[in-house]
Amino acid sequence: MDWCRTLLLILLAALAAPAYGETISVGAFSQGTLDGWEEERFANRTDYRLVTEDGRKVLQAKSKSAASGLYREMRIDLERTPYLNWSWKVDNTLGDLDETTRQGDDYPARIYVVTSGGLFFWNTHAISYVWASRQAREKDWPNAFTGRALMLAVQSGDERLGQWIEERRDVRADFRCLFGSDVRYIDAIAVMTDTDNTGGQATAYYGDVYFSAD
Repeated sequence: MDWCRTLLLILLAALAAPAYGETISVGAFSQGTLDGWEEERFANRTDYRLVTEDGRKVLQAKSKSAASGLYREMRIDLERTPYLNWSWKVDNTLGDLDETTRQGDDYPARIYVVTSGGLFFWNTHAISYVWASRQAREKDWPNAFTGRALMLAVQSGDERLGQWIEERRDVRADFRCLFGSDVRYIDAIAVMTDTDNTGGQATAYYGDVYFSAD
């Protein structure tokens, strides 16, 4: 009967649609856990640890001429939960540097989202949301070391140092804008505070990281 087919289509549409208010936790730092996170070291070690800052449990990152990050492999369906949410606070930026060059490719705070190409590594792409020292907010540029990652300055400069900033990005829309491709899944998320190229030092704090439907 037609009404049976109509009901089935309605049910299937409901199952495919994002649930109102749906969230997926990536970094539950406020719960005092780093479960699921692994470390990748590139040059010396940035010190990551859970601390209490401003009355809240957060992830602290201290880097001195170092470059290591924490990453978590998670498959996120951007059709259901396209919005990446996080908060961060930065104590200092890194002075007068050119962040588009290898010598200046350092950031007091950044969050990566990575979509994997599987066996086809050339299809792997990443967006690095950064707190820039000199590049203007909302400016994007190619990563100095690989063309498969693009940098996007979400915050910049010293004006908001020492303040907790709440961030929210439509990751699927950012991939469309920056790479011209419609990405369905995110496969990994990373946080990184690095100062190895400039030989500087920086301290940053990261609040909970999660994806949401709205």
